[in-house]
Amino acid sequence: MKKEMTIFYEVHDNIYVNLTNKCPCACTFCLRQTRDHMENSHVLWLEHAPSFEEVQEAMKAVDFSKYKEVVFCGFGEPTEALDVLKQSAKLIKEKYNMPIRINTNGLGSLVNERDIVPELKGLVDTISVSLNTPNADEYHRLVRSKFGEKSFDAMIDFTKECTKYIPNVVMTTVETTITHEEEKQCQEICDRIGAKYRIRPWED
Repeated sequence: MKKEMTIFYEVHDNIYVNLTNKCPCACTFCLRQTRDHMENSHVLWLEHAPSFEEVQEAMKAVDFSKYKEVVFCGFGEPTEALDVLKQSAKLIKEKYNMPIRINTNGLGSLVNERDIVPELKGLVDTISVSLNTPNADEYHRLVRSKFGEKSFDAMIDFTKECTKYIPNVVMTTVETTITHEEEKQCQEICDRIGAKYRIRPWED
């Protein structure tokens, strides 16, 4: 019997879209290491990366009027499935006129081997980039990106580029995981590149 894939799942007042389990990072703190789901979701490990047609079909069961925002975020890096993400975001905009957010590690241009940010213009209202720490060495220790030492600067450059094309650009860290002095340094990074800084609550 074919296992049902969880493409859409609910978190608080938003509907999340799970497009891929691929990710260029192996973060020490990632939920993938400790659980198979998030919040009220079912299992998020995908049997395969869904096609746009499969996303379309799954969309029929979603009552978008119940939600405030559509968030591309699952058990992988959403920009690993860039073409399906763009097609899906375009359809959601056209049919439901919903605000769309991407939660990302900010390495999408490295993943796709080109500057992908201009392709998101008009499709994405908010992009939330995981900054994690203001220190490049600590970032590499935590994130363990397959792209190595260029990852931190690439993530910063990606976010700065986003400020040209996307209305709301946010960088995040998680409360209690860094010092208040480091949070101040993160705020300075965000101020420099024109992004907002948000300290996310720790969620067990």
